[in-house]
Parts: sequence; structure tokens; C-alpha cells
Amino acid sequence: MGIQERKEREKERRKQQIIVAAKRVFSEKGFNKATMEDIASEAELSPGTLYLYFKNKEELYASLSLRILQYLNIRVQHVNDEAKLGPEEKMAALQEAMFDVYDFDPATIINLFHLQSSETLKNLSPEFLSEINDLSRKSIGGIANIINEGIEKGIFVEEHPHALADIYWSMYSGVILWEASKSILNEQKNYLKNTLESSFKIFLNGIKKDAS
Repeated sequence: MGIQERKEREKERRKQQIIVAAKRVFSEKGFNKATMEDIASEAELSPGTLYLYFKNKEELYASLSLRILQYLNIRVQHVNDEAKLGPEEKMAALQEAMFDVYDFDPATIINLFHLQSSETLKNLSPEFLSEINDLSRKSIGGIANIINEGIEKGIFVEEHPHALADIYWSMYSGVILWEASKSILNEQKNYLKNTLESSFKIFLNGIKKDAS
């Protein structure tokens, strides 16, 4: 292994060390109360080292979303690639994919939805914001492709597929955020999966032509 390659590996290892520490701190303290000093202490690094990798707390917070967005894209693309499935079957497969994305890392998917509805995005570097936008656009586009296939085959209502994909994504994120807030007040009230399942069912019935 060359010196340059060794340096790149060490840089990536240190970056992941910071991200893991940040996830713990944000989970324990929340975004507003967490500080870069807290994260540096958790990572056993100096605060100055953190700023070599992330320009501010907002960018570090946003970095947690990239991994879940990448996984989301993989799952949505997998559903699109299922050539043997019809539109309704693909919507059922998409539902399972969305459950899987949540189960993959619940804390991070909630973090992603908080990020998308906060002022944090305004404090990100153009490069970082571009990466998040690109991944989000691909995810919505993949959902739109599934819906559009059903429209073209005359199974779903003739509405703009991207508009329907936006509604689908808003429904998914809204239910998760609402149920997460309810569980904070009462841990025994965790109806996330049941509520999501009902939402997906209502959405699918709503876009079917025979239901219009």
C-alpha cells in the first residue's frame, strides 16, 4: 500500500469515527443541545480535528442522512428492476422496501426528515447540499417511475407521477415523524408500522383508476 493510499484510508477512517460519535451525541442530546465539543469528546478527538472534515455542526448532522439516502436508492432501484412484477405488485414491493429502509436505521431516517424540514439545509456547503439533492431526486424519481408504469398501463389515475411520488414521500415522512413524536411522550404508544401500512393501503387505493 502506497503512502497516499494509506493517508486516504486513514482520512476515511477518521471521518467515520466522527460520524459514529455524532450519531450517538445527536441521539442523546438532540441537534440543538449537541455541540461540536461534545462530539469531539465522544470521538476522542480535538474540536479542531472535526473542522478538518466538516465545516459546522449542520454539515455533520446532514452527513448522517447520506448513508440512509444511498440505501433508499438501492432499495427503490431494486423494485424498479423487478421486470416480472406488475404495477400493483411493485407498489407492494415498494411498501416493503420503505419498511426496510426504516428498519435499517430508524434514528437516521428520522434525522433525515427533520433535516428536510429545518433551517439546517441553508448552512450546508453547495457541494454537500448538491449531494443530498441528487440522492433525494433519484429516490423520488424512482418512486415516480413505479407509479408512471401503472399510469401508462391504465391501472393508476392520470396524474403527474412526480406529484404522486411527492405525496407518497410526504406521507411516509409525515407518519414517521408524527409517530416518533408520540412515542417520546408515551413509549407504549408505538403504532408506526400499523399506521404506515394503513397509509400505503389508502394511497394505493386512491391512485387506482377504479377508485377514482
